[in-house]
Amino acid sequence: MRAIHFLLVLALLPPSLLCAQRQKPVTGMPDGGTTEVLQSIYIPALLNAPFTAVVHTEWSRPIPGGGSYTYVNQRRVARDSHGRIYEERWLLAPKDGQLKSQMNVIQIADPESHTLYNCFIFQRRCLLENFSEPATTSYRPATAMTGPLQDNKGFSTHEDLGIRTIDGVDTRGSRDITTVNPGVYGNDRPLVTTREFWQASQIGINLLSTLDAPGIGHQSFTLTDLTFSEPEPQLFELPEGFEIVDRRQVVDPHHPKAQE
Repeated sequence: MRAIHFLLVLALLPPSLLCAQRQKPVTGMPDGGTTEVLQSIYIPALLNAPFTAVVHTEWSRPIPGGGSYTYVNQRRVARDSHGRIYEERWLLAPKDGQLKSQMNVIQIADPESHTLYNCFIFQRRCLLENFSEPATTSYRPATAMTGPLQDNKGFSTHEDLGIRTIDGVDTRGSRDITTVNPGVYGNDRPLVTTREFWQASQIGINLLSTLDAPGIGHQSFTLTDLTFSEPEPQLFELPEGFEIVDRRQVVDPHHPKAQE
């Protein structure tokens, strides 16, 4: 398990529970419901590529019978020249609604010390876990291939969109379309998923990415206020007064495998 590990992890409850508000517990034994994960942008532990930016997330989901409901948030992210990564996590809130988003987690990852702190604002507690990703001097994401899916389950198409300048930064775009044949997942018609990415190679991050998928709807992630200067050192300091809970896996020196 990668902890939150650069994923914006949210339990998808009824819409009113997605907001940053305390709710009364549900009484009785209700049946049904789902838990889902919204995956945000990925930030690699890239050396000598500092930046600071704001990530804007928008998630629109279809309403049966027509229409949609949309949730948004924005959060600050940064990385220093040593590959240390700072990310804020903010709860999703209804777009143009009365309820506002609140920051609920601060994440600080250090590839040199192999530490990842997930600091929960409401609980005033930081969970310390292992950070296994090594620092690297370059990052190139895996490229999808055009061709049939394994076991003839469908087809994948990759398209190079060329170069596009976003806020003065050159990015290279790509579009991946995956079509899953009827019957593969109990579906009675083809399932088509489209992803589009515009990556800035100098920092190894997508400045703009979108996802359109059945059952998920439309998700977009946009970076703004991008600067390439060294971020403030205070960002990588733990919040004052928070309890530290060490959840790293520690090898028992008396365990047989430790003596091999």
